[in-house]
Amino acid sequence: MTLTFEPAPGVLAPTTTGERFPVRRLFCIGRNYAAHAREMGKDPDREPPFFFTSWAETVVPDGSVIAYPQQTHDYQHEIELVIAIGKSGRDVAEDQALDLVYGYAAGLDMTRRDLQSVAKDAGRPWDTGKNVEQSKPLGPIRPAAGFDASKGAISLSVNGRPKQKGDLADMIWSVPEVVAHISRYYRLEPGDLIYTGTPAGVGPVVKGDILVGAIEGLGELTVTIGTEAN
Repeated sequence: MTLTFEPAPGVLAPTTTGERFPVRRLFCIGRNYAAHAREMGKDPDREPPFFFTSWAETVVPDGSVIAYPQQTHDYQHEIELVIAIGKSGRDVAEDQALDLVYGYAAGLDMTRRDLQSVAKDAGRPWDTGKNVEQSKPLGPIRPAAGFDASKGAISLSVNGRPKQKGDLADMIWSVPEVVAHISRYYRLEPGDLIYTGTPAGVGPVVKGDILVGAIEGLGELTVTIGTEAN
């Protein structure tokens, strides 16, 4: 078989065990913290969380310098718990959802907020705001055993100044609920990542900013905002 060009290498995310986790797809939950939903002008009591998808190629590791993307003047940070799926499943019951989970990590969902706002107002998809190169930095994935994803501090600082602070217990939809919900629409497969939403305090970054996200029990994730993408 002859290829028209060489395929790009797959995305391999680090784990705390030293192994590499092959990334397949990303599912990203929106409005999963009530305070963040309110700061975005939404009512969490009326509007349950939903999800959108992103390319695997958006994932970059801890310590990366990520380019400030083009076509935006309002690039914003969102710290999130990330679920790493290790087994296949469709229409999974909530009480069996954790069986699909390989582990967890701290992640960032960087957002071209101005482009997302335009898309929201026009009733259009969020791709240009959310599905952006290098926009999903990911810390090392810790195996699930011994980690309680139902509680724990989650925070983010920019240049040492606290910006986001919350607790995993504040999530509207729990990890089992999120996994079960997505599995009703797609067959979850090993390598899938689920970004579970962000607490309040999101805000813009500029070139040169150093972002440090942290989740209790998962450690820190550090990225630097670099020059504009080309």
